[in-house]
Amino acid sequence: MASIYHIATLLLFCLIHFSFSELVQEQPLAFRYHNGPLLKGKITVNLIWYGKFTPIQRSIIVDFISSLSSDKSTLPSTSSWWKITEKYKGEGPSTLAVGKQILLENYPLGKILKNPHLPALASRFNGVNTINIILTAKDVAVEGFCMRCGTHGSTRLGRGPIRGTYIWVGNSETQCPGQCAWPFHQPIYGPQTPPLVAPNGDVGVDGMIINLATLLGNTVTNPFNNGYFQGPANAPLEAVSACTGIFGSGSYPGYPGKLLVEKSTEASYNANGINGRKYLLPAMWDPQTSACKTLV
Repeated sequence: MASIYHIATLLLFCLIHFSFSELVQEQPLAFRYHNGPLLKGKITVNLIWYGKFTPIQRSIIVDFISSLSSDKSTLPSTSSWWKITEKYKGEGPSTLAVGKQILLENYPLGKILKNPHLPALASRFNGVNTINIILTAKDVAVEGFCMRCGTHGSTRLGRGPIRGTYIWVGNSETQCPGQCAWPFHQPIYGPQTPPLVAPNGDVGVDGMIINLATLLGNTVTNPFNNGYFQGPANAPLEAVSACTGIFGSGSYPGYPGKLLVEKSTEASYNANGINGRKYLLPAMWDPQTSACKTLV
């Protein structure tokens, strides 16, 4: 199982970047392919809403997932960001389609979830080439929330060797927003720059989009801990988590980079989605350039 953030590794990465980026040209990231399968072809994305989400909150997230494989958005678009995954080894693109959804608004496992609860919730849907996404509401505490903001992993389907994948992302509006919703909230540590305006007007859900984008990119390129990653398999830097904190050109620790700004709301974003949506997406490692690629 791989989380978004492994604190020691991330801090070391940030320190190295901060110390030397102004002195020497940044060195390429030494990613390695570990010869395992990637998720390619048509991928069904099932959603498990744990706790209470408003219809607007759900539509922001559903539109984002649908935008990733849509060609109906103007550039820079969420789909152009997702096309970076096509550069990873494998046959063709990873095409996402929203499948089934279930609302668990009565908190069947309570409001404090432990790690074993996540694969248990994910097992409500089974299928090959699927990603089951567990989305927890702002009043649901999850073990290790503030250290990772979300995670991805895999579960065995039945008694055979086939495994399915899952993702968990939590709403951090009231839980560690400085860690999990930056740059829409002031960071826990580092330079206390003013937070950016969230493009969908919801700090918690716009923060979820950043973490969900990170985990979707990590999942399709390293679904079973033997795909693309750097470092140890139990605490890897993956396709998007290797680029944490980078959203636009000229970024550095504490500064997300140069972004687009919506004139009417002053909201910051870097990707257009379907239905007029705008999102802020993190950089993704580009195998062709061995560097983190941004949309703007």
